Amino acid sequence: MKITKWTHACVRLEHEGRVLVVDPGVWSEPAALVGADAVLLTHEHADHVDVLRLAGLGVPVFAPDGARLPDLAPLAVNRVAAGDRFTAAGFAVTAVGGRHAVIHDGQPDCANLGYLVDDAVYHPGDSLALPGAPVETLLVPAQGSWLKLTEAITFATTVGARQAFPIHDAQLNDRGLASVNGWFGETVPGYRHLATGETA
Repeated sequence: MKITKWTHACVRLEHEGRVLVVDPGVWSEPAALVGADAVLLTHEHADHVDVLRLAGLGVPVFAPDGARLPDLAPLAVNRVAAGDRFTAAGFAVTAVGGRHAVIHDGQPDCANLGYLVDDAVYHPGDSLALPGAPVETLLVPAQGSWLKLTEAITFATTVGARQAFPIHDAQLNDRGLASVNGWFGETVPGYRHLATGETA
């Protein structure tokens, strides 16, 4: 499976001509969606979903049941819940988790699902819910108002994937990114930073 990292939490997965895009938010590049066959949304926040862009895309979109997304025709959202197993762009997907990580005082309290794709690649969205199964590739959140670096490192080492690539990193400047990459690189086996547009 070919994995391409786009800005922030957006990742493009390709296999045998099929294209699945996860979390194309307002910060990610339009190129991430070129030729997409389906889209997975982990939750409703704009850094993970650009609703206007998706409304004109015309492909199946999957999002957590309970996610508050504007009703923009012709955007038809397929609602999924934790534990659901479904097919998107020919990929087998299992939904994991349930709620967004807390930032402060119980907020935000919105639906968030992680997605295990082809039992190989795991994107947790804005949570540290474990995938519930061994994975080959972990997309690990690197920074967020809801996240401490030690939590992210513990999450990555607990999952124990063969390789780990950072996501959720658009708010890091170059110095911050270098520091985060240093810590992950020293503590998480198989960790590698992918620049925007870089493929693994």
